[in-house]
Amino acid sequence: MRKEQTQEQKFVLARKRVEKISKFYRHFIIYIVVNIFLSAIFIVGDIEDGDTFNEAVFNYHNYKIWLFWGIGILFQALNVFGEKLFFSKNWEQRKIEEYLKNN
Repeated sequence: MRKEQTQEQKFVLARKRVEKISKFYRHFIIYIVVNIFLSAIFIVGDIEDGDTFNEAVFNYHNYKIWLFWGIGILFQALNVFGEKLFFSKNWEQRKIEEYLKNN
């Protein structure tokens, strides 16, 4: 049996949840900004080393940090938002309604 939570306990839990979400969004923004900056530096470096612009831009080595740091971001998102990140009950219900409307 579950005990009733007081308003103060609910507030503390809600505040902690909001803090986790806020930290995730800050981390995600830092991820985007830093990776754009690093990719630009890598591309410019490749061009200065003699690569053409297209070779430098499409060199996958310039984007490896996006992948590896992105895996960390994905795990953090799963920790913050849980399984509901991709497939929640609401998602299932919306898809069912969408298919019923279209067919």
